Amino acid sequence: MSQFENLRASSLYCNKCAKPMPVRETLLLVLPDKEIYDYLCTGCSSSLGSREVSAGDLRVAQAAMTRRRPSGIPSSFGY
Repeated sequence: MSQFENLRASSLYCNKCAKPMPVRETLLLVLPDKEIYDYLCTGCSSSLGSREVSAGDLRVAQAAMTRRRPSGIPSSFGY
């Protein structure tokens, strides 16, 4: 199912907290062909999982962000 390939977690089950907890996504490692992100529990800072983003997915996401620039705002503002 290609619709779930770029899914990001907002909460995951934490064994230490014994309940679903909100998570923080942090960049763990940058490789030439992908980036690896780690999900950390906001309650106890335990690692709850990871996500890999390939270089191709990164390019697609960056292209989508440049297309979403609000109209009327100059590109020099960093949007």
